[in-house]
Amino acid sequence: MSLENMISQFEKRAATAAPIGGTLKFEVDGVGILIDGSGDTNTVKASDDATDCTISLTAEVLQKLRDGDINPMMAVMGGQIKISGDMGLAMKVQSLMG
Repeated sequence: MSLENMISQFEKRAATAAPIGGTLKFEVDGVGILIDGSGDTNTVKASDDATDCTISLTAEVLQKLRDGDINPMMAVMGGQIKISGDMGLAMKVQSLMG
């Protein structure tokens, strides 16, 4: 899955989701996808800027999450997903996953 494809998918979901109330970065295979929901809408861009919460995972795990093939809590417990920062923002990720 290309970076452009991942950003496009997040943009589609972020446009219809309520603002998440902060900044969240998915670090996918070392590449940052920043979702800024601190304003009236969620915006998505490629960025490695500092955020309130960072979720690190592989593109494969991200695709499994999106498709519902993996339980997010089990992936965190199993070390496939690493979360740092504001856990409250991490809990809002479901609205961005479809």
